[in-house]
Amino acid sequence: MRILIVRNNSNSQAVDASLLLATYLATQGMDYTLVDSSELSCRCDHEELNAALAAGVDVAVVLGGDGTILRTARQIGTSGVPILGINFGRLGFLANSSDEGVVAVVAAALSGDVVAEQRANLRIDVVCEGEPDPWGDEECHPERAERAEGSRAAPADERPCTFFALNELAVTRGANGRIIDFSLGISGAHIADMRGDGLVVATATGSTAYALSAGGPLVAPGFGGLVAVPLAPHTLHSRAIVTAANDVVEVDLSKNRDPREATLFADGELLAFDLPVRRIYVSRGEAPTVLLRYQGESFYEHASKVFF
Repeated sequence: MRILIVRNNSNSQAVDASLLLATYLATQGMDYTLVDSSELSCRCDHEELNAALAAGVDVAVVLGGDGTILRTARQIGTSGVPILGINFGRLGFLANSSDEGVVAVVAAALSGDVVAEQRANLRIDVVCEGEPDPWGDEECHPERAERAEGSRAAPADERPCTFFALNELAVTRGANGRIIDFSLGISGAHIADMRGDGLVVATATGSTAYALSAGGPLVAPGFGGLVAVPLAPHTLHSRAIVTAANDVVEVDLSKNRDPREATLFADGELLAFDLPVRRIYVSRGEAPTVLLRYQGESFYEHASKVFF
């Protein structure tokens, strides 16, 4: 049994809990790798973590809040390694309570006394200025749906930059603060041309985060579709859209003037590009993220306490 421990190293309680857990695993003869959350930035190398994942990890234990879980999920990607979050943050929508202690929760997970939740994640394809757009042909709409299922892949030299997110992609106005122009489409169908602060495309998991603050709906975590929520649109007719599981949300920034540059964030992490972004395609990831739930209250019970 190999355990990956990710701790929020800026939280003293999480650090103490990680040392206690490491001692417990050592007494049980289990291999573990301990990683600080500060090492999981998009801009950092992750040699130790990658080596641990390459050797095979049975479960990732995350000691921190939802942000630490999101960073861990990005590193794990669609490998299927289950994540056991233990909350040392605030809301902790994705994590289990730490009230019973980390050893009790981890012991329960290792003995199978947990529920595995399958959470949809996002595949984000970004096409920059001057790059080929293998899915930009308006006559190939069915193939876009196939791509969301992972059954169609562009040639290697034509693939755009691809990113992972468990919560959401946020397309927002850039450093100059000016509103942006963009076009929203879903699986080949043009929805609207918009001006505003941008757009959030979220999973059901992310529906309780940025998308909720922007006026989107609460969505049960087992739902496999996406939620597209405009940010401060300059119109009286804008609404959030909930898509089907196989749909592709398409954001066209090609008509956005250069001074109105857009900025992209995946789960709060800035995505940096050398050229202006022109098109974005967001679909459900090929494999779900697995979260382990230990004796927690239901999604609706938690939501009623936090939001109502």
